[in-house]
Amino acid sequence: MHFTDSYALINTVFIAMPSTRTIVRRRLKTLYRNLRGARMIAGALASTDHPLLAHIIPIRRCNLACEYCNEYDDFSKPVPTEAMFQRVDKLAALGTSVITISGGEPLLHPELDQIISRIRKRGMIAGMITNGYLLVVERIQRLNRAGLEWLQISIDNVTPDEVSKKSLKVLDKKLELLTEFADFHVNINSVIGGGIRNPQDALTIGKRALGLGFTSTIGIIHDGSGQLQPLNGEERRIYREMKSMEKSSFTRVNSFQDNIADGRPNQWRCRAGARYLYICEDGLVHYCSQQRGYPAIPLEKYATEDIRREYLSEKTCAPNCTVSCVHQVSVFDSWRAPQFPAPAAVPPATSGLVQIE
Repeated sequence: MHFTDSYALINTVFIAMPSTRTIVRRRLKTLYRNLRGARMIAGALASTDHPLLAHIIPIRRCNLACEYCNEYDDFSKPVPTEAMFQRVDKLAALGTSVITISGGEPLLHPELDQIISRIRKRGMIAGMITNGYLLVVERIQRLNRAGLEWLQISIDNVTPDEVSKKSLKVLDKKLELLTEFADFHVNINSVIGGGIRNPQDALTIGKRALGLGFTSTIGIIHDGSGQLQPLNGEERRIYREMKSMEKSSFTRVNSFQDNIADGRPNQWRCRAGARYLYICEDGLVHYCSQQRGYPAIPLEKYATEDIRREYLSEKTCAPNCTVSCVHQVSVFDSWRAPQFPAPAAVPPATSGLVQIE
């Protein structure tokens, strides 16, 4: 039987489901997380002088080499834990609401649990994006104890190919372990466009995620500079069907993707560098993963005046941007504070990824 066809028999396959006690504990944690989120939303509306979301990179190295990805290498060492603690503390001092740990592959950092605990102790919501390969029962239970609150796995296809090894065939057992043991919220993000061979795989992945009790989202793969690549007719059809499956929540504030799917630019006010910060492994603040090099200020020197400047600075790469987390965070301020062209910046002499165009 083909792997895709096996999901037609999903109701006949035994999956170890969590106990009633685990289900109740998860629901209480979800309620608590939602209440904290509501307080943070209220704070976001009251003041624009603090970040809502920061991505931090504890390690650039990854155990995979997906063809479309420009956010990893195969040699970097983990950022020292004390340096990560200092960055978490600085983000807390800036009033950051949520920290997402990303990479590379964050599970390769030997003291990741301590970093997650530090985020929680400083009162911020702790999330993580992982490829899922390193998840085993013991690792999931450690993440529970550390206080992880949400986790996202991106699955690109049903069976691995030369573009991506992040496949449902490889990761399905990991998803079942998360169903049974994880106390944190799990979202499975499938992708479309950018060379993904079988766009219908996104539907298989999304339905499997929902069947396991997770949330499901779909992303449109950007090009090498994070810019728009329009979908073809079949990809647009799959995208619309996936959108109809998504449940309402903050992580699905993504109507901007409708324009991306049709090849249309978005007119919006990107608040990167203010409401959203991307902190690379060197501890520099960047607009996002696709615009590393701007403003490239060390986090320890980042101040309210920097947040206010970038809040009002127009980003010329914004119309064709596909970086969903920045779009989602910027929604909070879409109705206020018009932006103005930023002064010409000279990129620092670093290994910055791209130039804003």
